[in-house]
Amino acid sequence: MTGTDFRKIPPQPLQPIEFTVPGVFETTLENGLRIVVLQDNRLPLVSYRLAFNWGDINDPTESIGVTSAMASMLNEGTANYSSRQLADEIERLGASISVHASDDFTVMSASTLSLYSTEIMRLVAEMTLRPSFPEDELDLYRRNTVEHLKFQRSQPGFLANEQAARLIFGSHPYSRVSPSAEDIEKLTREDLSIAHDLAFIPNNAVFIIVGDVDREEIVRQIDDLFGSWPKSQLTEMAFPEFAGRNRRSLTIVDRPGSAQSNIVLANSAIDRKSPDYFPMLVMNQILGAGASSRVFMNLREEKGYTYGAYTRLDAKRLGGDFEATAEVRTAVTGDSLKEFFYELDRIRTERVPDEEMSDAKNFLTGVFPLRAETQEGMTNLVVNRFLYDLPENYLQSYRANVEAVTADDVQRVAERYVRPQEMAMVIVGDAKEIIPQASSYADAVEIFDTEGNPINVSDQEAAAN
Repeated sequence: MTGTDFRKIPPQPLQPIEFTVPGVFETTLENGLRIVVLQDNRLPLVSYRLAFNWGDINDPTESIGVTSAMASMLNEGTANYSSRQLADEIERLGASISVHASDDFTVMSASTLSLYSTEIMRLVAEMTLRPSFPEDELDLYRRNTVEHLKFQRSQPGFLANEQAARLIFGSHPYSRVSPSAEDIEKLTREDLSIAHDLAFIPNNAVFIIVGDVDREEIVRQIDDLFGSWPKSQLTEMAFPEFAGRNRRSLTIVDRPGSAQSNIVLANSAIDRKSPDYFPMLVMNQILGAGASSRVFMNLREEKGYTYGAYTRLDAKRLGGDFEATAEVRTAVTGDSLKEFFYELDRIRTERVPDEEMSDAKNFLTGVFPLRAETQEGMTNLVVNRFLYDLPENYLQSYRANVEAVTADDVQRVAERYVRPQEMAMVIVGDAKEIIPQASSYADAVEIFDTEGNPINVSDQEAAAN
């Protein structure tokens, strides 16, 4: 090879480095609390996750938003610490403690220098076992949350997701993307205390510790702090089925004068433990997961309709959905729908070329080890493995599972889980500009204002004409 010819030929990829997870130790206390310890002594740091199989979907119908409120209030006061005292103690240690509730889980996260492991464990136990939910802090939470809900309603992404979740999940709790202001304003200390007692039970939890710890010592500490935490009866909840769909629909959230249309096209898909997870992962990567994907290259690079167009797979514990999204200029709303449906049909009917398959799998297998480069990244991978009850060798076999996906697998899952003819089309924007462009794509049209109230469709059609 002479001259500059070498610049025309990319170098061959290096052999992949074997991905290994340090030995994971598991044990269970007499009260049912599972303990998982992964020793990693490269840095003097420790990450903790105390995770409960209880989330927002478990909110009673009369107390929507209570699980998230309870989680947020855990660091606002305990039997032995005020909110300020807790904050000062955590700051003194240079540590962090936070609690977050998602649809399916509630997780307390903490991190600290290993030097302060004993102190941070004591604070985690204090917040977990002895929260006080002070009335003044709850009042502040209510006021701040109501203001945040008002802000959410100014965001087109929130409005689109709210309608899409309603259409896909129906009466299932997954359909709630947020409580209402009325839900928040009526929450009481008693509601939070009841939610805490239902969610925070040891036989419904896993305590995961990753970092510079002594395994035997950390298990002994957990037993000392949490061993007397009484086991309790698990509360079983029955959830309704997801909304069944057999046709495509159009839902518009009217924002008069909007310069953009926020588009979401969605249908139900898989849960996190589905055997089709890895084929769906590869299919989504090809179709719309990044800046080299099909919908991105089509709607942005070729057509110039948007800054970005994507697809997303959201696989939760009990189910999930598949979405295609973009924010486009109002004038090209209809043209954008045409290109979206072209790509959604193409992934279903045409076999993906070998080069695209290779690029997608190389990206997924290459980026996966990077997620474990930091201690927090490794901790999150381990947490997901246990929360979703994935196979014991899930992390070690991840790349092999991606590599095993074939073009036939991609087309099979696309045909099954990408269903353009029954998608919920949600568009946030100027209804009178959108209707003439989009109504031909659906059998039914409904319009809402930004507060979620229905608007008469015939009035909007008349205005559009």
